[in-house]
Amino acid sequence: MNYGRTFNFSAGPAMMPEPVLEEIRDELLNYRGSGMSVMEMSHRSKVFQQIADEAEADLRELMGIPDNYKVLFIQGGATLQFAAVAWNLMKNGKAVYIETGAWSKKAIAEAKKYGEVIVAASSKDRNFSYIPDCSDLDIPEDADYVYICENETIHGLTYQTLPNTKGHVLVSDQSSMFLSKPCKVTDYGMIYAGVQKNVGPAGMAVVIIREDLIREDLDPKMPVYMRYDIQAKNGSMYNTPNCWAIYCCGKVFKYLKSIGGLEEMARRNEEKAKILYDFLDSSEMFRGTVDKQFRSLMNVPFVTESAELDAEVVKATKAAGFDNLKGHKSVGGLRASIYNAMPKEGVEALVKFLKQFEAEYKK
Repeated sequence: MNYGRTFNFSAGPAMMPEPVLEEIRDELLNYRGSGMSVMEMSHRSKVFQQIADEAEADLRELMGIPDNYKVLFIQGGATLQFAAVAWNLMKNGKAVYIETGAWSKKAIAEAKKYGEVIVAASSKDRNFSYIPDCSDLDIPEDADYVYICENETIHGLTYQTLPNTKGHVLVSDQSSMFLSKPCKVTDYGMIYAGVQKNVGPAGMAVVIIREDLIREDLDPKMPVYMRYDIQAKNGSMYNTPNCWAIYCCGKVFKYLKSIGGLEEMARRNEEKAKILYDFLDSSEMFRGTVDKQFRSLMNVPFVTESAELDAEVVKATKAAGFDNLKGHKSVGGLRASIYNAMPKEGVEALVKFLKQFEAEYKK
């Protein structure tokens, strides 16, 4: 059915699967005979507890999350976790960070408020266009964890191989790649993701954390809401959680299961990304900004020969009915975010438009 929807290439909030939106629409005023919308019901009710329990169970099944990992649904998005990670996990007051773009930089700045941060590798020297070699990092023995932003939303690069942490805990911000492909959870001590890119509406983060990392000997000045032990003990319901986001994410988890899980999602994402990257590699006007082996399947930044032409292309895409293709203000250019819910047809339509723009510009 045509709802007059646009192809939204936003880096987040982003598109959600239409079957999910249709189901949410149908349940909006009266959720399954409860007489109320999920937006109206108590988080302490049996009806909502079932929604939350099913969401967690489906996510565990999708990712193969072991029983010794807690799944938390926490308000505040990924940015709140920049501080929460450091405050909760810096037992020795020292952590190693890998700097690969705007979001790892922000996480580093926040972590420095809570302890010593060692930047063991960085790709700043080439404007974050590659992932540095992390096979033999200089990691102090007493470092509490090694931190990565596994997919940099703004700069459009991703890890193909996880760092060698030399036995230390690996913490990963997976916000812009979460559930885009299979993930071996046991490779990590903690994974977290803001949900507004690949899973649901803005305002919440999913935190997956190994139980032995959840401490109670924490700074007494730490806000209670930021304590993982409190969140875990209370099943993410110490206070009223983001009920609407949990509900919507639960719908997406079921949708992903229905299409064949993360293996099928990865296949679709690789297919979509190849269409766009093949065009960029063949174009004389447009070029990608990331070294090929580190290109993200989710966020595709690209540029022309000048900022003026970039702006002209962005203006033309808006007129053509595409949305949010302007690059982040910190880097300029253009960026197409092609998350899970972006259909292949959307990428094909964008490539067709860019080819036509290039052909007409050359005349």
